[in-house]
Amino acid sequence: MSSAFSQSRAKISGNISDQFGNLPGARVTIEGTDKMTTTDVNGNYIFEVEEGEYIVNAGFVMYTSVSKTATVKVGETFQLDFVLETGFSMDQPVSLGSRAKPKSLLKNTAAVDIVSPQQLTNSSQIELSHILHYLIPSFHSTNQTIADGTDHIDPATLRGLGPDQVLVLVNGKRRHSSSLLNVNGTIGRGSVGTDFNAIPIAAIERIEVLRDGATSQYGSDAIAGVINIILKKQTEIIQLDNRVSVTTEGDGFSLYSSANFGLKIGTEGYINVTAEYRDRDAVNRAGDYTGTVYTDDVAEDQILIAQNNFFEQTGYSNRRVMEIGSAETQNLTLAFNGEAKMSESATFYFHGGRNYREGRSKGFYRFPKSQDRVVLELFPNGFSPEILTDIQDDAVAGGIKGVKNGWDVDFSHSIGINTLDYTVNNSNNASLGIASPRTFYAGGFAYKQNTTNLDISRTFDWLSGVNIAFGAELRVENYQIIAGEEASYVNGGSTFINDLGVEQPRITGAQVFPGFQPESELNRFRTNTSGYLDVEANLSDKLLVRGAVRYEAYNDFGGQTIGKLSGRYRINDDLSLRAGFSTGFRAPSLHQVFFQNISTQFVNGESLQVGTFNNESAIVTEAFEIGQLKPELSSHFSAGLSGKFNDNFTYSIDYYLIDIEDRIVLSGRFAEGYETILEPFDVGAAQFFTNAIDSKTSGADAVLFFKTPINRGELNASLGVNLTKTKVKGPIMVSPALVGQEEVLFNREEIARVEYGQPNYKVNSLLLYDFDKFRFQMVNTVFGEVKFIHPQDGDIANWVLNEFTGNVETRDQTFSPKLVTDTSISYQVNDYLKCTIGGNNVFNIFPDKHKHSANTGDGSFIYSRRVQQFGVNGANYFVRVLLRL
Repeated sequence: MSSAFSQSRAKISGNISDQFGNLPGARVTIEGTDKMTTTDVNGNYIFEVEEGEYIVNAGFVMYTSVSKTATVKVGETFQLDFVLETGFSMDQPVSLGSRAKPKSLLKNTAAVDIVSPQQLTNSSQIELSHILHYLIPSFHSTNQTIADGTDHIDPATLRGLGPDQVLVLVNGKRRHSSSLLNVNGTIGRGSVGTDFNAIPIAAIERIEVLRDGATSQYGSDAIAGVINIILKKQTEIIQLDNRVSVTTEGDGFSLYSSANFGLKIGTEGYINVTAEYRDRDAVNRAGDYTGTVYTDDVAEDQILIAQNNFFEQTGYSNRRVMEIGSAETQNLTLAFNGEAKMSESATFYFHGGRNYREGRSKGFYRFPKSQDRVVLELFPNGFSPEILTDIQDDAVAGGIKGVKNGWDVDFSHSIGINTLDYTVNNSNNASLGIASPRTFYAGGFAYKQNTTNLDISRTFDWLSGVNIAFGAELRVENYQIIAGEEASYVNGGSTFINDLGVEQPRITGAQVFPGFQPESELNRFRTNTSGYLDVEANLSDKLLVRGAVRYEAYNDFGGQTIGKLSGRYRINDDLSLRAGFSTGFRAPSLHQVFFQNISTQFVNGESLQVGTFNNESAIVTEAFEIGQLKPELSSHFSAGLSGKFNDNFTYSIDYYLIDIEDRIVLSGRFAEGYETILEPFDVGAAQFFTNAIDSKTSGADAVLFFKTPINRGELNASLGVNLTKTKVKGPIMVSPALVGQEEVLFNREEIARVEYGQPNYKVNSLLLYDFDKFRFQMVNTVFGEVKFIHPQDGDIANWVLNEFTGNVETRDQTFSPKLVTDTSISYQVNDYLKCTIGGNNVFNIFPDKHKHSANTGDGSFIYSRRVQQFGVNGANYFVRVLLRL
């Protein structure tokens, strides 16, 4: 008998659907075997099997899984169909937070949010960070503006902490961080995070968000929690997604196009491939400029503006001389995910991809009155400088998983590389005079991470079930700063004559972003090794206890032992209580340890050359007496409950308390009294990283799900709430050389950025109604208040004349809560084609405007660039065509 004949002695085939029709991409497995497939565009599947009896499982995320038995004989094709019903996240099995077999949220010891395939597919957003921003209440990420590279890589946070205090996994493997360190006045200032938008949404099957401290389970950075992005495995469908959108202002035109398909490898392997393209035009919400252009004498300046026809000549007839909003970006991504069977007990798996992004944003306008910054022979009317970024993000991971002597073994290696290059355009290096170029390569960064993991686990029949897991990780990191071309940083010695007739030197370096100097170039490595033990014991049918301990050692920061103890008590089948306590730590990132550069910063409307010096430099160690950075130490307590009233209503409520000691921050600018020290560096101020503060973050999360049939259709609704409050505890920690300068080291604006820079609460609601071939969706998000606190001390110095009202007022401002509504209507034309129209922020809601004229930058900044709840794009409308073949 031939091998080919023996492999096709019998078949099991069928169709999987829900109450509205076929379910493409549903997952079908045969229990006790490695056989797995996904349904095709018509919801059909087929297995080739030997004669015998089999248990077939059919499931789809956010649907209740169903198992059926099939008995087949030689030459038979057994027809086995499934009709699945939508389920809710309390009933969904999740793998995050446990090394044992996936269990439902109702039986877990920690809170986990699930973003389902349906939510991803139906989302009106086209970037991953924004999808999470509008679906997960504790997640915050929005576009930044006038913030250099941060305009092109959105900072993302969880539970009000920093971008570097949440760990990101892809298929359970650590994702590398960006090479960009956020050094401007945005959320996450002084930190480095993961670039979520480098991961194509078309490649994602679902996302699990663990809202609990998990550094002992997954390693440092998991202080606020863990986000696990699980990639698609389907092989039977080609999915093409095309969308276009534009704002009601006529700008911000966006084009999105993606393709996803899968191929089988042998009988049990697969490879899933995704290509994605995103093109987003800039959004500009700047106000009319009201300041002077050619001279600070207002009357004389008005005459010169009229004589030179400034606003018409420069193309700013609407007087919007700046671009404030969302930067222009283009993204192209290729990604893959797959498995190949090696033997009956071993499987090779792999995933990865490349994202390439080009960004274009603008800085502050350089007016001709500023001859220290503007070469009038080149730019007689000044110029609007541009920052162009080239960002490349590469990732590849591979490993072998299988069973050896009853133990599940997983050995893997992953490589992540992120590079960012700056080009400055439409600018000059004023110190070079008329010899200055107008375009400069300003240098850039590179970050590389190599991670090797060995994970071993096994479940024993002790008590009511005990799982033991242990493993090790080796991580090698590399951080580089690349110098720019000489013209971008050199001091050419050019001078100008000021209004008093005095010869003055011009500012060195390309305006908007001076290039990295050769002295700033570096190439640094470090290693991290860790080992962990994780024990999960079902002491009874009702009580689950989990403990984990981990030891991590850095070659530059020594070792640290951390642990976690958590438990869940199941009162009945519909209600569980849980609680946990964990310790954690986060070593300073290589970026925080070694970053150094000279940048142009605007302080109260005046530009200032600021040097960021690392802890290896003499100016930091000697002049400021700042020692080496220390790791952040944390503790995380959580308690909550989850349950369901019936199959239609489920809920979870959780409280958390996170204490962080020795939190790493970027200092304020030290200028007065340090002129002699700073003079050799050609800067007017210095800043550096230091363990300056302790913080306490407390809050609560609540998640509710509801479903019910209505008029031959079905209504699905969810409500998520996050309340969070962060306080900087105790005095600012300073060195002996800085006693009395606490307000400079970490001033009231920086404290407020930690305490009030993110919404103090957020409410996300989703209403989804399926009827016949129509789907109606509405997402409402309420963003709580944020505050801007001016860096001055709050005394008389912070109270200035308001040109709007004529009154003397404070520059501090609280920005009130806002409700943003997204809505869409979809029509399923046939099994292959679905069309959608919809809008984001359909009521055109904006944050509060600045109340004080002194905060507007002479009228340009209508809205705050320092604290943002949801950006300033306003309403946009889109059309989408989804094709499944």
